Amino acid sequence: MVISQDELNPGERIVWSTRTHGKVLVLPVLTLLVIVAVGAAFQALGPDSMTGNGTVVLVVWLLLAVLVVWRVVWPFLEWLTSSYTITDRRLITRHGVITRTGHDIPISRISDVASERDLLDRMLGCGTLVISDASEFGQVKIYDIPRVQDSAKQLSQLLHDLHRGEPRGHEGH
Repeated sequence: MVISQDELNPGERIVWSTRTHGKVLVLPVLTLLVIVAVGAAFQALGPDSMTGNGTVVLVVWLLLAVLVVWRVVWPFLEWLTSSYTITDRRLITRHGVITRTGHDIPISRISDVASERDLLDRMLGCGTLVISDASEFGQVKIYDIPRVQDSAKQLSQLLHDLHRGEPRGHEGH
């Protein structure tokens, strides 16, 4: 579970909770490998290897460390701190490393649920969940949701149960 129980109202039950699909971490991992390879190559073949002066190599490693924080650590922290949760009462989105922001949509205000999956998404088993609601926001797109079709089905079932007057959170799976 990626959402804290403290964020739930009394009696509220989680139907599903997830983070963005791990595919968003592929580029940061590849970036890390390239940065380490560049640093190692520069250290082995750079000008300081011949003169014995390590200042240039140290500066290059410091610049590469800044790149690692910016292009590897930060995207990982963004992935780690983002969550998407459907309860029997609302859709909850939370994200942000330093400043946490969130959006809650009551289930009763959701008017349509759809999913979008391109070729890569179908191969990786993820996609975009598109939720239309009766508010000024109109549509919320949640990108790279694992098993997006299952999530859309569960949300649609919640909506169906709500409109039929059945207990919310009924899971027929």
